[in-house]
Amino acid sequence: MVLTTTIVCSATLRPVLETNRSTIRELSLPGLTTILLAVTHFQSKRNWSDDSQAIEMTLFSSEILQAEKDAQHSRTVLVGDLNMNPFDVGLVSAAALNAVMTREIALRGSRIVAGRSYPYFYNPMWGHFGDADENPPGTYYYDGSEHKTVFWNIFDQVLLRPELVDVFQNESLKILSTDGTNSFLSNRGHPDRTVASDHLPIIFKLNL
Repeated sequence: MVLTTTIVCSATLRPVLETNRSTIRELSLPGLTTILLAVTHFQSKRNWSDDSQAIEMTLFSSEILQAEKDAQHSRTVLVGDLNMNPFDVGLVSAAALNAVMTREIALRGSRIVAGRSYPYFYNPMWGHFGDADENPPGTYYYDGSEHKTVFWNIFDQVLLRPELVDVFQNESLKILSTDGTNSFLSNRGHPDRTVASDHLPIIFKLNL
């Protein structure tokens, strides 16, 4: 995943939380809506179990909630290499990111589990699995010899709070296989780490 941010004159990108793997910043652009931008390179499945990933994501989710409380709004975008698929527990668990696949569900705002309210994230990456369109069928490919393997994974994702769903352009979200000149794919059609990375980047737009 590659994140490129162009900051115009008089804009601010104020740090709210910094760790060795994540940053949460308040992005203020002149005349536009202020948002929180959370970026992370999460722990890898090579080193962490699914359970450990889910627990750590629950802690990261709490940090996002605190940042939203301090900012007094929840216009939050989360983007990065999450090293989990959209269907993994760390993404869909209510106490973790509570990320859902449709705008309709996300726009409900939150859900109640055991008497506690958990706000949604909208995760549009669900719609980019498989080869139904011109995009690559995922952002990371792994064909392990285990009985369970999904081959194509979507580890690189963008998630949005309900407050930003209406300014997000679904058609702008793409998994990139080229920079316009060089292909990021090998002859087998998989991410070529010798050219760029073993992950494919994503691109999206917000109409703030």
